Amino acid sequence: MRVIAGSAGGIQLVVPETEVRPTMDRVKAAIFSSLHTGIEGARVLDLFAGTGALGIEALSRGAASATFVEENRSAVMAIEQNFVRTKLRGRVRPQEVFAFLESARSNERFDIIFADPPYEKTKSGGEFTRLLLESQKLADLLEPSGLFVLEKRPSEQLIPPTLWKVVRAKTYGATEVLFLKHAGAPEEPAPPDE
Repeated sequence: MRVIAGSAGGIQLVVPETEVRPTMDRVKAAIFSSLHTGIEGARVLDLFAGTGALGIEALSRGAASATFVEENRSAVMAIEQNFVRTKLRGRVRPQEVFAFLESARSNERFDIIFADPPYEKTKSGGEFTRLLLESQKLADLLEPSGLFVLEKRPSEQLIPPTLWKVVRAKTYGATEVLFLKHAGAPEEPAPPDE
């Protein structure tokens, strides 16, 4: 796994020996191809950050800042090592994602939010994707014109979200990527296929 483009392009990333399921380079390349120039100067939030690959890719391509939320200690250490390797810097929040969402400052906003949650169910039995899509706290963290990029299993069926509208959905092997905007956001042309 590596940084694909930008100031840290080509640098290999540290992957912890845990259950972390990193976003594959092919999927990451497709996501960033779809985002085009939307990364430059963006404030990015990387939920279930794992190795930090998505947020680090954004920083490498010119994002203004990135916040990484990850509760696994080995993964947090890998993110810190990846900062050293890439000479990039972000803010790491070593906590559970939904605890972070509950404690996030109400005036904090992000232009792009990435979420690559575990495919299995939460400890309480719910699906991570459904809980994210139903989270008003998450919706409140995204700028009105922002984009929420959510990875999930293609076979996972979702009830149409009320807080979000899907502007694009693309499947890459065992991963489906949803590009979402606020439900009330004005219509824009869909991002072009890569």
